[in-house]
Amino acid sequence: MDEGEGHTDLFGGALSAVIPKQAKDVSTIREIPDNQEIFAHNLTDQSIIVEILEYVDQDDEEAVKTHFDDLADSNDAVSADDSQIHVVEVIPADQLAMAQCEKAFYVRGQQKIAKFKEAAKNTVNIHLGLFRLPAFTTDILVTFNDPVNINPHSSSHKSVATSADLWMDTDFKQLLKSLKINDTAIFG
Repeated sequence: MDEGEGHTDLFGGALSAVIPKQAKDVSTIREIPDNQEIFAHNLTDQSIIVEILEYVDQDDEEAVKTHFDDLADSNDAVSADDSQIHVVEVIPADQLAMAQCEKAFYVRGQQKIAKFKEAAKNTVNIHLGLFRLPAFTTDILVTFNDPVNINPHSSSHKSVATSADLWMDTDFKQLLKSLKINDTAIFG
């Protein structure tokens, strides 16, 4: 699975990235879609998802909003109070390992999400990396779900790991900067 220098192969080696420590490959415990790689933190409810998606043929600002809103819809965080974007930053090309990327963005927002369709909603910081690949009619979306407030009535409510155990936004940004395409044949 490892490619060296801390890189983890994704999608059979077509992509690779530095995945934070204490990550468990979710595909070893349940089936996941072919267009996703999902990693869960061993000790917390944090997770990272790498998705290969169809290119959103809109300007970059609208594409960011579309992907964030699609995620909110999947999380049943549909009201304006339940889903908000706080930061959108361009990631400079010279900081990326992905040469094929036309533009990349770091997005931070927050969503109120009920796990397993429960009534109790948890507040989750959503960190996104959006890689725009119009030449391949593809967007690569990387999502870091970072729960910051777990409702006491949620099935996720349990003892919290120490801050030393948690993935930080710096770990996520390292993943984004290290993500690279090793085989463009994955895009068809």
